Amino acid sequence: MNVEGCTALVTGANRGLGRALAGMLVQRGARKVYAAARDPTAITDSRLTPVRLDVTSKEDISAAAAACSDVNVLINNAGVMLGSPALAGDAEAALCTEFAVNVKGLLSVTTAFVPILQSNGGGAIANVLSVVSWYVYPFNATYCASKHAALALTDGLRIQLRDKGTTVTGVYAGFIDTDMAAHVSSPKASPEEVAARLLDGIQCGADHVCADEFSKSIFRTMFAAPESIEREMQAEWRNSLTASGSAP
Repeated sequence: MNVEGCTALVTGANRGLGRALAGMLVQRGARKVYAAARDPTAITDSRLTPVRLDVTSKEDISAAAAACSDVNVLINNAGVMLGSPALAGDAEAALCTEFAVNVKGLLSVTTAFVPILQSNGGGAIANVLSVVSWYVYPFNATYCASKHAALALTDGLRIQLRDKGTTVTGVYAGFIDTDMAAHVSSPKASPEEVAARLLDGIQCGADHVCADEFSKSIFRTMFAAPESIEREMQAEWRNSLTASGSAP
């Protein structure tokens, strides 16, 4: 997927990584960039096209899909982190909020835009995940649970959409120097570093992008050949489509 000349939509584009992504898409020659946010007046870069989009709102998602029918790159960046251990008094409420945005919101937006990408000849989807998609940081367990679930959806979407000309990229990073990690004293990647590696991944059709040095280190430690299982699942999916007579 060529980033130059594409038409992209970035969720959560009003600050942090989303803002960096939207700006870098313009720098790399995107034809048009829809910058989606719950409050579109927060989008002040005149090179961008603001779009109202709360990823938990069916009405906002439908309106955004109707207004952005030329999109061929979708970047699901919007997210929330509430920092709750599993047995905290507010853990259930935190879990519900984080799943509503990080999991259901991601799937709802993607479901609305997949037909648009298909009508535009395919395209690319990138989902901003986290290194805690792979393991649990106990002080933030509900957020980790949401990112584990978002990773499962990302892998499932990739398997379903690969034969339809749409790539699905999972993007992983540790702490990023944004408002979400403002309280963290550990080393952080810059939003620009993560954005650059994400767009490189879209450009080359990567399944997985480790967008900082920390995620690369964790990946090497935890995984040897994750693609082998996915290839097996891809074959199972194709076989089931063939058996049902609905293969592309």
